[in-house]
Amino acid sequence: MKLSLVNEIDIPAMKQTVAKAPGFPHFCIDNFLEEAFASQVLEAFPSYSEAEKLGRTFSAVNEKRKIQITDSRLFPASIYKLHEILASPEFVGAVSEIMGIKNLLPDPNLSGGGIHETNSGGHLDVHVDFNYNAELALHRRVNILIYFNRDWPEDYGGYLDLWDKDVKNCIGQFAPIFNRAVGFETSDISWHGVHPVTCPAGALRKSFAVYYYTKEAPDGWDGVEHSTIFKARPTEYWKGTVAMPAENLARAAQKSIRSVKQGLKKIIR
Repeated sequence: MKLSLVNEIDIPAMKQTVAKAPGFPHFCIDNFLEEAFASQVLEAFPSYSEAEKLGRTFSAVNEKRKIQITDSRLFPASIYKLHEILASPEFVGAVSEIMGIKNLLPDPNLSGGGIHETNSGGHLDVHVDFNYNAELALHRRVNILIYFNRDWPEDYGGYLDLWDKDVKNCIGQFAPIFNRAVGFETSDISWHGVHPVTCPAGALRKSFAVYYYTKEAPDGWDGVEHSTIFKARPTEYWKGTVAMPAENLARAAQKSIRSVKQGLKKIIR
């Protein structure tokens, strides 16, 4: 496949790579975009302070010091062009063929996707993603992450790690190096996370994320919708036994309070 501004992808070879991938279907493509275009996208990323004004900031136990900009109307021209390419029928069709999932659809709202920037000290714990987008009435099926970090040494951290279904063994690690794309099937066993970012102050882990959906439910779906589910890595005993349960309780309490407030408003009306 050759698409404007995307380097040629050998679809038959990629299909074999995905089929043989350990754990769950996934792939990694280096030099994904044409070099000049990838450089334009990198240069267009906003600073962290600018991004704070445009997007959502995460500061929870499971996900912190990260900003996400999903509104494509706020994207600089080259990043908006990237968004258009990744949502084009030609590219979506190629992803559908590579992953062996028929009738994939892009998300026009980029729910949870778009521009991602993680500052030093940030991280994203191991998780599986939400499996159903109620607003679109679609099932989430594929994630693709594209990285825009030049000269990113190993000691900066921030690599993507993939895990087996029990989150006992790491089955893959991918450094977030410049112009690398990583994609994987989204399912109830596609456990993945981002190790702590340890880059110097002023450097950022930059990426662009897109997710693809189908109207049809995946084979074997049990009919249960769920939001993002987190698990601790085997080495994160304190987080798994104390921090995560405490945050879950706090979220449940906040949800109950919101429900009570909404009920009171209905009564007052």
